Amino acid sequence: MEKDYEMLKLENQLCFPLYACAREIVKKYNPHLDGIGLTYTQYIVMMVMWDKKRVSVKELGEKLYLDSGTLTPVLKSLESKGFVSRRRSTEDERVLIAEITEAGEALKEQAAEIPPKIACCVSLTPDEAGTLYGLLYKILGTM
Repeated sequence: MEKDYEMLKLENQLCFPLYACAREIVKKYNPHLDGIGLTYTQYIVMMVMWDKKRVSVKELGEKLYLDSGTLTPVLKSLESKGFVSRRRSTEDERVLIAEITEAGEALKEQAAEIPPKIACCVSLTPDEAGTLYGLLYKILGTM
């Protein structure tokens, strides 16, 4: 019976508009990020680094919902650009620590111009944006 397959229709999937919206928003970031030499994934890593300054790679991955297979090459690239350094913890050599460098800290000034430019592309009121933010984190919290 056709009714049994209603949930297989694209228009009945919550995942599709989330996926498509995320892709479109990242596309809006790309020209701005190209200007400072970062990919979107490098940018979100740097946002954590600007806030925390020093963080274990495990904690960084948890915060960004990234596995080590994705995070390691991103950190290597940021390290080669001089924005972060990585080293083993002195307390526990199994723990890898990422730390922001002076160059990484200086990049923050340029990056600060990006969020307002992106906000202009998203036609949500502050209340709508807050509601969406809360709902998305509610979903993430249940995954």
